[in-house]
Amino acid sequence: MILKTKLYGKSYQFDSVKQVLSKASELKSGDTMAGLAAESKLERIAAKVVLSDLTVNDITENPSVAYEKDAVTRLIMDDLDSEAFSKIKNWSIGELREWILDENTTSEMILKTSKGLTSENISAVSKLMGNMDLVYAGAKLKIKATCNTTIGGSNTIACRLQPNHPTDNIDGVIASTLEGLSFGSGDALLGLNPAVDTVDSTIAIWNIFQEIKEKLEIPTQTCVLSHVTTQMEALKTGATADLCFQSIAGTEKACAAFGINIEMLEEAQAAFLEHGTAKGKNVMYFETGQASELSSSAHYESDQVTMECRCYGLARHFNPFLVNTVVGFMGPEYIYDGKQLIRAGLEDVFNGHLHGLPMGCDVCYTNHMPADQNDSEVLAMLLAQAGCHYFMGVPQADDIMLMYQSTGFHDIATLRELTGKRPIPEFQKWLENYGFMQNGKLGPEAGNIDLLLEKL
Repeated sequence: MILKTKLYGKSYQFDSVKQVLSKASELKSGDTMAGLAAESKLERIAAKVVLSDLTVNDITENPSVAYEKDAVTRLIMDDLDSEAFSKIKNWSIGELREWILDENTTSEMILKTSKGLTSENISAVSKLMGNMDLVYAGAKLKIKATCNTTIGGSNTIACRLQPNHPTDNIDGVIASTLEGLSFGSGDALLGLNPAVDTVDSTIAIWNIFQEIKEKLEIPTQTCVLSHVTTQMEALKTGATADLCFQSIAGTEKACAAFGINIEMLEEAQAAFLEHGTAKGKNVMYFETGQASELSSSAHYESDQVTMECRCYGLARHFNPFLVNTVVGFMGPEYIYDGKQLIRAGLEDVFNGHLHGLPMGCDVCYTNHMPADQNDSEVLAMLLAQAGCHYFMGVPQADDIMLMYQSTGFHDIATLRELTGKRPIPEFQKWLENYGFMQNGKLGPEAGNIDLLLEKL
């Protein structure tokens, strides 16, 4: 295993596979703050050269956190498909990249092979890809999952309707939910981030979402994004929802900072499979975001793309219905500006897809970032081409509870028109019955919530 190279007469020596991965990453402010980023563009290129010659086996044998020290590492390693790994273990990362991008390599071939890749290997291949490579490769990968409906069908862009309210006011939540539905949002999920993480608040929103879904006969899913322990307690009361949510991280220590562990997630999955209202087997919903491990000092001197990939390795174990990266929510300390935002979103969706996950993206930024809605729209358009499964539908693209900027109901409609994609088929039929959509576009009744109110 060679960890050095020479460029323009200068030698570059790296101390470890972990350092090669970090130095090969595209510039992120979080890696710079952690002292992990390449010190120059030439050093970044040198690291990519070294990385391209490392084998799948080299990286597999050098996880970011040692097997005996970390439960997430153990889960990723133990879940590996040994037969798939044996076929590719001697491939270089450069060869793996070329094979993925080859026009004759199909989605089925890639997804079968990726079962033999650790999250570090998937991170590695993304570091050798340009933005267009990430879009092209991400779009090749076709992944489906089923809760009540099936996400990931051909030519679909779905949307999580996010009707957050600063006080969890029921009337405010209902108004935002109905508005979003009337503009074609909500086929991926009716999902709210509660302002107060309590059992009572969770049950109240669960009940509202279930009532709206059932009375209006909406083919969709419901979820409240409270802590997994809160949801399990709510489930014990007899209240129900379709999906169980939790934010996850890429190391055992970082997961502990979220108040979770793998056993807790397995318990929640079993509880929702038995007592939840989902018709299908995919009942988990996970959110991630580059650098959450750094923010809790649990990154083990690993770069944020690699840590993010390990989140997807953890998620893969649970066969979730939804995963999304909240790409700009952490702020400029980790994703500094529009350029870094775009790169991170493309990395995350591709890397999630290569893990076999149905990936969404909250294309978002905080108000203290040097980024704006134009950056957000550019990323959303690229991700729509990259096969991103779903986006967020937030009233006016401005979340008044979480205080950040995301994508609005009209953004989702525009992305569908630009790409010729549609909502999940059953949901599209529901929209057409009300006149909210016609021929794949917003119809004459779009925005008319009176048509829904009269049935509640």
